[in-house]
Amino acid sequence: MSSEEIIDFAKLEPDIQSLIKKTIAVRCNVENASYPVGICAERTAIVKAVSEGKRKFKVLTVVADKKNNIFTTPCGFCRQAIAEFGDIPIYLTGPDMKNVLKTTLSNLLPHAFGIGNAKLLQ
Repeated sequence: MSSEEIIDFAKLEPDIQSLIKKTIAVRCNVENASYPVGICAERTAIVKAVSEGKRKFKVLTVVADKKNNIFTTPCGFCRQAIAEFGDIPIYLTGPDMKNVLKTTLSNLLPHAFGIGNAKLLQ
């Protein structure tokens, strides 16, 4: 069952609008010739937040250019990194923030590997 919906940013709940605007932190991809060494903006944001003592996240917003009118979603590495912090709401949008795709981590990464799985392996 999909829990995704496209919403006009202006029609989002005011507290969500405020949260998205207030907590926007510009992060970037760091590319490397040895592909696995690079890091995506989502993981950069997580690492930065954790380094500042933050351990709980209310929402994750990904702002990226839309190609062919398709929202950019976090890659598999990033989805797994986000999973460590729970099934948080994820908002995907373009630089104009006109339309927003509201989804969740569990929708993007069903059956994520988590701490419970790691304990089963011991």
